[in-house]
Amino acid sequence: MTFLITGAAGFIGYHLVKRLLKKGNDVVGIDNLNHYYDVNLKLGRLSEMGIDYSESMREIVQSCKFPLYRFGKIDILERETLNELFSQEEFDIVINLAGQAGVRYSIENPYTYIDNNIVGFLNVLECCRHYPVKHLVYSSSSSVYGGNTKVPFSEEDRVDNPVSLYAATKKTNELMANVYNHLFGIPTTGLRFFTVYGSWGRPDMAYYSFTEKLLRGESIKIFNYGNCMRDFTYVDDIVEGIYRLIKRIPDGSMVYNIGNNHPESLLDFVNILQEELVRAKLLPADYDFAAHRELLPMQPGDVPVTYADTSKLEKYVGFKPSTSLRDGLRSFVEWYADYKFRV
Repeated sequence: MTFLITGAAGFIGYHLVKRLLKKGNDVVGIDNLNHYYDVNLKLGRLSEMGIDYSESMREIVQSCKFPLYRFGKIDILERETLNELFSQEEFDIVINLAGQAGVRYSIENPYTYIDNNIVGFLNVLECCRHYPVKHLVYSSSSSVYGGNTKVPFSEEDRVDNPVSLYAATKKTNELMANVYNHLFGIPTTGLRFFTVYGSWGRPDMAYYSFTEKLLRGESIKIFNYGNCMRDFTYVDDIVEGIYRLIKRIPDGSMVYNIGNNHPESLLDFVNILQEELVRAKLLPADYDFAAHRELLPMQPGDVPVTYADTSKLEKYVGFKPSTSLRDGLRSFVEWYADYKFRV
């Protein structure tokens, strides 16, 4: 089958492209390569996939490492360019991972969320309408559960109480997908990701930014005094869940949680990360971690706990994420040490 992956130079996109190619699929990836975080990390992911990027890139180019992979610098906001791509290719499945991430960033930069997460997604939906595909899969977020106090979060729970604009745009995506399924028969699957982490991850995420700050001798800010609980989910588990759901084309419009089903306290997370940094010899055994912690109140837009009920995912595809936080953070730290040495 032929896949289109939007946000292909992103964290999850990069790992998913690798998985699809490993299974012998023809993949076209697109990404706008914006500067929300260090673009060199995105270029590094592209390089790993055999894409020699240049600023003048305006067409789909062939990977020099993977015969079945092609990539183009295309923004989903570029409606005409996106339509042209769909008209030239015959995509079986579209996986939309493009969009503006981050809860706190949405407070200061609201327009980029409306543009990328709503207008951009509308452009993708319209292309899937006019150039029919077998399945549209798209990223949602655990943030849609907002201020819900019942845990674990189930797909059957109400999600009409978002506490950030980011969450509101993701819930809007789910509504839009449902409408396009109802009106035009496009099979859609929304994926509510829970705190994804791992190698080649985003520098704005806590595990990555904490690592960099500790290595620079800076203090890390731990919000809600470390009492937040997060359902940290290793990226390989996320990709496995996506891959299995791709093949389960729904009759209508579906949403699934993909989470570890095992929330961890932020303080435990920090302690494990510190131990792994010492184990990898990135920090000395006598590093004074206590002196480099700053406990602060809850940030606006944050929630105290995320906790995924994954029974629906298990029932439909027979898979439950299970990578332990220790194993996942060890893998990340080992990758980070290698990556920083190379660059």
